[in-house]
Amino acid sequence: MNYAKPSLLPSELSQGEDMLAVMTTHEDATTPLMAMGTLIRGARQNKGLTQAQLAERLSTSQSAIARIEQGSQNLSVDMLARINAALEADLLPISPGSSSRPTHLRVTGGQQLSGTITVNSSKNAAVALLCASLLNRGRTVLRGVARIVEVDRIVAVLQSIGVQVTWFNEGRDLEILRPATLDLTSIDDDAAKRTRSIIMFFGPLLGQESVFDLPYAGGCDLGTRTVEPHMIALRPFGLDVKANAGAYHAVVAPDALDPLSVVLTERGDTVTENAIMAAAGRGGVTTIRNASPNYMVQDLCFYLELLGVQIEGIGSTTLVVHGKSEINADVEYHVSEDPVEAMSLLAAGIVTNSEITVARVPIEFMEIELATLAEMRLKYSLSQEYLAANGRTRLVDLTVYPSDLKAPIDKIHPMPFPGLNIDNLPFFAVIAACATGHTTIHDWVYEGRAIHLTDLTRLGANVRLLDSHRLDVTGPTHWSGAEISCPPALRPAVVILLGMLAAKGTSVLRGMDIIARGYEQLADRLIELGAQIETFRD
Repeated sequence: MNYAKPSLLPSELSQGEDMLAVMTTHEDATTPLMAMGTLIRGARQNKGLTQAQLAERLSTSQSAIARIEQGSQNLSVDMLARINAALEADLLPISPGSSSRPTHLRVTGGQQLSGTITVNSSKNAAVALLCASLLNRGRTVLRGVARIVEVDRIVAVLQSIGVQVTWFNEGRDLEILRPATLDLTSIDDDAAKRTRSIIMFFGPLLGQESVFDLPYAGGCDLGTRTVEPHMIALRPFGLDVKANAGAYHAVVAPDALDPLSVVLTERGDTVTENAIMAAAGRGGVTTIRNASPNYMVQDLCFYLELLGVQIEGIGSTTLVVHGKSEINADVEYHVSEDPVEAMSLLAAGIVTNSEITVARVPIEFMEIELATLAEMRLKYSLSQEYLAANGRTRLVDLTVYPSDLKAPIDKIHPMPFPGLNIDNLPFFAVIAACATGHTTIHDWVYEGRAIHLTDLTRLGANVRLLDSHRLDVTGPTHWSGAEISCPPALRPAVVILLGMLAAKGTSVLRGMDIIARGYEQLADRLIELGAQIETFRD
């Protein structure tokens, strides 16, 4: 694959060159799309840009820009904000306080999609890499970082403790420069408490701070999610944590064991990442057993190898990490593609009975999902494999075709990689609702997530909650539109949106801002496939 030459780093730009600002605006329901298209075309021409050049700035297609300027494509709040920023224009007046009002989606469903949609980079990998950048006293450049809320929150936390984090290359890449000393007393509590990822600061800080505090971890409402596996994993490195007054108080004792052996009691992704980062920052050899070999863990390992950390066993459950007590390297890393987003986009094609192509799918982390779908008689084809920009991850282009789905004989349940991804499991609820027969879905990890999927009944699906972990789904479904409040969990929220795409008539998804935690411009990208989605605020 050929890639465009990366742009200059922020530190390499002249002082007179400005970065594009992120602007927030709102839809004016009285402005016709054709009039808005005319405004956009005029602003583009004033900037001396072609449609193709504007499309590149917006990470979309030239044909999408043509449709927008012709007034034949719906525009979301987020897309208007991006266009404003790309053109350095103010095409719509900004309403004071509008950004604080909830955002809703109006979906006209029951229509087939068509075209090609490209998988974005991994949210979970980006978050891990941002945390791992604390290990490096040199310059870290992350290419192709997803512009999502979860990333923005971690960036805000890093900046609050003194790390210089700069977006460049039209907001696609990040330059990270950490100071000699981190100011942990100034940490942004609000941003930290709204993300569970803050818990992954423990690993990289272990070798640098003897005493420190971190705010309690937040994130999705998925029931009780204990941090104890993290504590068990990090105690061998000398970590002792006490909870008090809304914060974790950490005391780190000297680590005298070399080599060190750590056995994880839970083969969790973030637990494994924490242990790897702790091992990478100590000058010795650490063996980590029962490690997760999942996609975001592999991304982290690939990045650490660039920093000079030798890691044996990448992709297996036993890792041997040869750490470095001092890391000072100028590195550049391309974040790999997101298999969960790939599953989301694939599901959009399945439930709308469409032929679409999902490009740049990390096939290693989708094979079990595809095997399960094949048992359900899904028709699909794969391109020849090619490598991602990181030179390590295997990609394919996946085309899905209209299919008569049958319920699988066995229940569908997740397992640690290489099993079916826990984050991909919810999408099988809406897919099973399109299949003939009964499907049992067993979410044994999260005791609170399955109940959110029962909202599909509002759209006509036959989904029964057997207990806090199990669902019975009977299809096929005669979908119909409904108004639903967005559940407080990322993947179930997207599942409801997908069900609305399948449902005839008009549906409204209220308070959909949680989707922005893990997806970049999802509604806009579905619109490019032909979905009829409008963004509005009360």
